[in-house]
Amino acid sequence: MPMYKPNSYRNVKLDVGVGGQVLDLETAVKDGVLDGVGGGVLVSAGVAEKLDLKKMIEELESIEVPSVFICPISLDPMEDPVTLCTGQTYERSNILKWFSLGHCTCPTTMQELWDDTVTPNRTMQHLIYSWFSQKFLVMKKRSEDVQGRAIELLENLKKVKGQARVQTLKELRQVVAAHSTARKAVLDNGGTALVSSLLGPFTTHAVGSEAVGILVNLDIDFASKSNLRQPAKISLMVDMLNEGSIETKINVTRLIEMLMEGSDFENENLSSLSLLVGLLRLVKDKRHPNGLLAGLGLLKSICSHESVRGSVVSIGTVPPLVELLPSLNSECLELALYILEVLSSIPEGRLALKGCASTIPNVVKLLMRVSEACMQLALSILWAVCMLAPEECTALAVEAGLAAKLLLVIQSGCNPELKQQSVELLKLCSLNYTSTIVISECKLTRTIQ
Repeated sequence: MPMYKPNSYRNVKLDVGVGGQVLDLETAVKDGVLDGVGGGVLVSAGVAEKLDLKKMIEELESIEVPSVFICPISLDPMEDPVTLCTGQTYERSNILKWFSLGHCTCPTTMQELWDDTVTPNRTMQHLIYSWFSQKFLVMKKRSEDVQGRAIELLENLKKVKGQARVQTLKELRQVVAAHSTARKAVLDNGGTALVSSLLGPFTTHAVGSEAVGILVNLDIDFASKSNLRQPAKISLMVDMLNEGSIETKINVTRLIEMLMEGSDFENENLSSLSLLVGLLRLVKDKRHPNGLLAGLGLLKSICSHESVRGSVVSIGTVPPLVELLPSLNSECLELALYILEVLSSIPEGRLALKGCASTIPNVVKLLMRVSEACMQLALSILWAVCMLAPEECTALAVEAGLAAKLLLVIQSGCNPELKQQSVELLKLCSLNYTSTIVISECKLTRTIQ
């Protein structure tokens, strides 16, 4: 017989009484499980009647709900509770679905039903509505308080200076980071322009770091982005990237990446050695690995500009990235491989990759152990290096186990483009490395044919 598959409601605790029985409504009210809702304590009728239960349940999804309000079938809060002859209560639509599947039992107790009538449980429905109304109004008031505080802080920013300005910005940053309603209040009340105006050639790093911490949490519009791209503001950000705390460096990195989205960012800003050096330091900083993802993300965006790639290679980006490959998680690994693959498109990049002793062994090890996207990037890097010095590099690659890995790729369920890349690389290996060991053990000739 088909079974009804319930949804799972987050943060539900099913309370049970003695003997493992689900608590009934009377016991729950008596024991205070309903947090003061029982005993006729209700929200004022003038406000509560206007609230929609379904909307309130959706808005309060993340809070813990008393188990007596939860349907035992779906594990979701009940909106239209009905009670069976066994005394158990369920959401109407769920129990009717249970019956439609041919069941003649109570889902909780598994007792045979002597009467399949479902009776609306008005008391339960009233308690559910009251409980959610109280929680919803408290949440709404708190949200309004947060919005009001954000607006108040914006007004204070127009008046205060010195350390008071730093303190005001710090509090605004904390409020904006924690509450979406505060972010909306800042955006709706001209906060983006106000905070952006604080960044300039004479801005202290204390003010700048707090301002950047606010801006990275906002959905910045096109006009504000254009304003933030001014050379003086970018120069301040680059200074903070090189000299600020780790949190400031990460925020600056994220903000610059936001400013690059959907625009022609000035190449002189991108090719600034101070920016690139600061970014590479962030990526290499083993004391603060949380900066790695942000650094690689911005570096990827910068490398998408062809004119800047030579500068990226010139500051020594390739060797540290190659050394990092074995220790990266999947998200960072794909970014690092993308950067190396893009840099392999220019002569300086290929020379840097070839000159790094770890390039071939580290990249070969990744094959068949990472996603197809990563393998495609890895094969492109290997192809670029091997084409630069075929005899030398293919020998190193085969000795690192490349031929066997390529055969596995060809015989796997990978996409055709990936297989074709592998075949071409195998051909290159066979032309420049004719070891009988490779041909006999890997059956290289037969595979290529």
